[in-house]
Amino acid sequence: MKKIILLNIFYFLLGSAIAQSNTDSLAYQLQRKKINGMLARRAQKFGIYDESLRMHTGIFGLQTKKDIRRSNDILMDIVKTDNAIYRELKILLDYRMFQQTQVQTHSKEAEQSNIGFMMTINKLREQNDQLKASAEKQQQRQQSTLHTFVVIAVLLFAVILFLIFLNTRRRASR
Repeated sequence: MKKIILLNIFYFLLGSAIAQSNTDSLAYQLQRKKINGMLARRAQKFGIYDESLRMHTGIFGLQTKKDIRRSNDILMDIVKTDNAIYRELKILLDYRMFQQTQVQTHSKEAEQSNIGFMMTINKLREQNDQLKASAEKQQQRQQSTLHTFVVIAVLLFAVILFLIFLNTRRRASR
């Protein structure tokens, strides 16, 4: 019975932990997809930047100010994208740290609960042993009392028979 109760408690705690981790991992996966999308856009922008560096629309195949400005604008856009990626990575890492802290906290809580359950079980076992000992003593007292009553009843019956026997002898001798 105790094992069944402990197993039920264990499965309840495990189920709630799995449900929590599924929602946590979903948010984590969404954040990762967002960052991967940003990285893909950055790679695309870098390809455009690389292309713009090769463009030479000036005389004799030289770069013009317009080419350089366009390349710088693309490079600035890449830097802005990188900054956004860093912010999102920080959010992802903070989220991961939060998850780890949450798992550690949950682990400590589960450990404390298990210790509490074990202490309660030990306490209940001790009480059960005390109750069994008390029940055995009570049963011995009842048997002793019953034996005493049986002895008293037998003695009373013997005395009554003896008195009846004496009374019948007196009557017979008169």
